[in-house]
Order: sequence, then structure tokens, then C-alpha cells
Amino acid sequence: MSEIAAKAPTHTRRRQLMSRLVPYLLLQALIVIATFLGLRLLQPSDPEDFALSGFSLSEDGITRPVTLPHFTSSRYSLADPPLYIGTFTFKSGDAGWSVFLPRFSNAVEVAVNGVVVLDSRRDANANRPDRNTPQIAAIPSSLLYDGSNAITVRLFVWGPLKGFLDTVYVGPDAALRPAFETRTLLFVTLPVAFSAWQSILAVILAIMWLMRRREPVYGVLAAAMVLGVIQAFMPPPVPPTTVSRLAGVLLASAPIESALIVVFGVLFFGWRWPRYGMLLFVPGLVVFVIGLIAGPPLPRILFLLLGIPTVGISLFLMAYVTAAALVRRQDAASFTIGCAVTIVLTCWVHDMLSVFEIVTNERTFVSRLSYSAMLVAIGAGLTWRFARALNQVDSFAGQLVARVREAEERLKASFVREEARARAAALANERTRLMRDLHDGLGGQLISIVALSERGQEGATITDAARAALKDLRLVIDSMEDIGGDLMLALGSWRERAAMQLRPHDIALDWRVATPQGLPLHPELRPWHIIQIVRILDEAVTNAVKHAAARHIAVAIETRDDGQGPYGVISVADDGHGFALRGDGQAAGASQTARGLCNMRNRAVRCGAVLDLSSDASGTRVRLQLPQVFPDSDAATG
Repeated sequence: MSEIAAKAPTHTRRRQLMSRLVPYLLLQALIVIATFLGLRLLQPSDPEDFALSGFSLSEDGITRPVTLPHFTSSRYSLADPPLYIGTFTFKSGDAGWSVFLPRFSNAVEVAVNGVVVLDSRRDANANRPDRNTPQIAAIPSSLLYDGSNAITVRLFVWGPLKGFLDTVYVGPDAALRPAFETRTLLFVTLPVAFSAWQSILAVILAIMWLMRRREPVYGVLAAAMVLGVIQAFMPPPVPPTTVSRLAGVLLASAPIESALIVVFGVLFFGWRWPRYGMLLFVPGLVVFVIGLIAGPPLPRILFLLLGIPTVGISLFLMAYVTAAALVRRQDAASFTIGCAVTIVLTCWVHDMLSVFEIVTNERTFVSRLSYSAMLVAIGAGLTWRFARALNQVDSFAGQLVARVREAEERLKASFVREEARARAAALANERTRLMRDLHDGLGGQLISIVALSERGQEGATITDAARAALKDLRLVIDSMEDIGGDLMLALGSWRERAAMQLRPHDIALDWRVATPQGLPLHPELRPWHIIQIVRILDEAVTNAVKHAAARHIAVAIETRDDGQGPYGVISVADDGHGFALRGDGQAAGASQTARGLCNMRNRAVRCGAVLDLSSDASGTRVRLQLPQVFPDSDAATG
């Protein structure tokens, strides 16, 4: 049962593949038939009224009658070329006659009444069998006789292919010129236009490959197009020249170009190029090397034996690759490239039938034209795909920008909410601290005043308590002012209150600022920091007045730097009798003094300061070392 279940999906998959492959193959068969019919129907029409087909051929010392079109034997020497001899009739009064040759290989020399009127060797493009270049030449009226006139055509043949001469047309130039221009458009101008567009696409694809090195498919196709452009725009050497290097390069470019197209197809459809695939480049490299070393005949023979079959094998491989890709992927790119390859392959078969004279009386090569058209179509498709990818990237970038803007707006709104929440929390904290300070300071003083009044104390005592309450109230109010992080402003106000407090007791206040800037600026300074510092200083002065019987109090302010940053130091020293300290730094004996020192230490911890206290018979010294950065929270109160 398990074997049957395993075979079922395989059978289904095969049926699915066949359902895709069979319609594709039928379509390609229709394309082949349509291409052959198109090649037949689209052949340019020539003016048959002026055709000359009956000639006498003089070749190798033998003269025999022939009928054009005619194939002659291949040869590698320009000595004693085949000579076609014929006649035409000229009527006096007709003006502007010309001789028109639609097709020939490889070069012709036409003479009318013994005078040469056309030599195609002067035209480099006419020496290209793949161009089917037509030739036309005006016959001077002085050479024409009324009645019969002689015309001779020398056919220069070099290479392994047989020479070919199509029907010769002699007549009025106005009747022959349209056929010549039509053929020039189809077989000269159109290939050059395709080659020019191919060169532009090669540059575009090369730039695309430089921008996207991880996609070598662009670079491979650009290299193939460059070879095609070189072959199209570099004219081959015309005999009797003996230089074969350029001919070798041009002959090798076709098989190498076709192999690169196979590489492109494999990479384009996402396959891995096999190691043995490099063998496809061997024939082209052999033709190239032999062309650089050997004489003129050998490269052309090798091209016929190695180059042309390599082109055919590459086209068949490309057809297989596109068919396999279409069966698997079934996308528009595979379908379009597959149809283009089928057309080129059909044109190649057509040219091979002409080379081997299976298709008689014809020597029109269309592979190069269809091949260039295929490259242009593929290059345009790749460029379109690249442009579409850029559009998708731009669209994605636009969507991303819109989403970023939306996220930015949400973040701004969230930030505003968080800022409002933080502001409200800060106000609530300040309100809580203010209530606590009022409760601890002013509230306690008011309770003392109420208690004193209920006990019936004297007015002086109540007055002192009221003044203390007023002092606390002023302290809270002053601490709420914005001093811009400059603690010296708050200390200035405290100095005035301390002087007023000490004056009734006849105690001198010595105020000394040791450094020019006083204390460092603290942008993070908050009102509750100021309250803690000022109350520490108040407690130090109050202790000196009430408990130490001091006559002199010195306040020193300075900024120090131990290498880690500046910090402020405030010192308060009196000349009282001092008090004893326990090992933990607390006052011994007097509970009220001990409670006051404990409050001072707690306040110092809350604002991140360090409090040092020393006392002996010469007096008491309080040193408050401020932090470099005040804390944003007083969680240290514990």
C-alpha cells in the first residue's frame, strides 16, 4: 500500500508536467511553421522584367552555359575566378541604366562592354555572407550601345562555402533602385540598427551588473552582446590581404557568444552552471587560437566544422532550458524567451539548409538578424524587470517612509503624553515634598504656638515660636524660586536670614568664599535639594546658638576638584564649647542634639551629599560635601 501511495504523487506530477509541455511543444511547432512561411513570403520582390539569368560560365578553362542563380565550387585562391558572361539589350533613348545584384558571395566585379562599373571589394560590408548585402551601380551612358551589350561578372570566392551568384538585373535605375533600397533596409540597415540597440543594451546591462554584482546574469548577457556588436561593426579583411587575426576573432565570436547565451539562460532560470558546461566554449576558443596562428583558410574551415555546430548545439540547449523552465515555473519570461529561441533556431536550420544546398537557388542568411533581435528582446526584458524591481523598491520605500512618518507621529504623541505625565508626576512630587516640608517645619511651629498659647506662656515665647514659623515659611517660599542651578543665590538669601538670627545673640558671622566661582552650577538642582541644604545649615547655626554658647560662626564656601570633576564644599565652624561624640558619630548625652544631628545626616543623604562632623573643646565643625550631580529622586530617605 505504501508503494502505491508513493507512486500516485509521482504519476500525478508527470501528468501535470506533460499537460504543460505538450501545449508548449505544439505552440513551438506552429512557430516553426510560421517562421518558414514568413521567410518565404517576406522575401523582397525583384523587378523580373529586367532579369538576366542565362550566362556562360568560364571556370578552370572550361566554358559552359549556366542559369542564375548558380552555385560555383569553393576555393581559397583569387587567381582565375569564375567568369559569368552574358548579354542584355539596350534601347536608345532610355536614360539612367544600372546593374543590380541582389545576392552574391563573396565579392563581384561587374563590367559592361569591357569596362568595370562595380567592384564590391571596395565595400567592406559586402564581404559579409551574413549580411546579404545588395549592390547597385550606374552604367555610364557612353558605355551602352543600342541593341545588344555584353556584361561580365567575376565572382571572387574564398572560404569553405561554395560561391553563389543570384540573378543579375540590368535596366533603368528608377525600376531597379526600389528593390535595392528594400534589400538594403532589410539586410543592411536593420541589422545595423539591431546591433546599435544591442550595444546600448550591453552598456545598460553592464552598469546593472556593476550595481548588482551578486547577479552575474546581467554581466554574462552584456558580454554576449559585446561580442555580437564587435562582430557586427568590425568589417572582416577583404582578400587579397593575408592577415587572418581579425578574421579569427570575428569567426570565434559567434560560438563563444552562443555559449554565453546558454550560460545566461541557465543562470536566469535559477539553475547551477555545471562544471562540464565549460566544454561549450572550447570550439570557439580553438577557432580563436587557430585564427591568431594559422593562415587564412584554416580558421574558416574550423568555423564551418566547429563554430556553426556549436551555435546549433547552443540553440538546442537554450530551447531545452527554456522548455524545462516553462514546465516548472510557467511564467511569462520563460514563455517569451522560449518563443524567441525557437525562431532563432528555425532561422539557423534555414541557413544550414541553404549552406548544404538542400534548399536550392537560395543563399539568404537570416540567423544573425534573428539572433540580434532575440538578444535585444532578452536585454529589453531584463531591463524592464530591473526597472520594475526599482519601481517596487521605490514603492516599498514610499510605504516605509509613510509608515515611519506614522510611527514618528505616534512617537511624538506618546512623547507628549509621557512628557505631560512626567510633568504631572514632577508637580505631584514637588507638591508632596512641599506639603511634607510645610508639615515638618511650619506645621510643627504652628503646633508649638498653639500649645504655648493654651498653656498660657508669656508673649516672648510665643513670639519666638511665631518668628521660627515665619522663618520656615520664608525658607520654603525662597526654595521655590528658579535660581537656574546656581546654589550661591539660595545661600545668599540664607546668609541674610542667618545674620538676622545671630544679631540678637551678639554672634559674629564670618562669610568667606574661597574660590571665585563659589560653587559649581548644577542645572539639575531642584527646590527640594535647596531645602535640605539650607536646613542642614540652619541646624548647624541653631546648634551653635542654643547649645555651644558660641560667640563667632565662620561659613566657608569653595569648589574643589580631585581629578574626577568639580564639586562644592560648605563648612560651618563655631568657637563654642563643643560636645562629645560617640563612636558612630552621634552626639552623646543630649537627646535633642543627637536628634538634630541625625536629621542633618538624613537630609545630606537625600540630596546625595556627604556630611562630616567634628567637635571638641575648641568648637564644632560641620563640613558638607555636595555631589557633582544632584540625584533626581530622594528615594534615599528610606
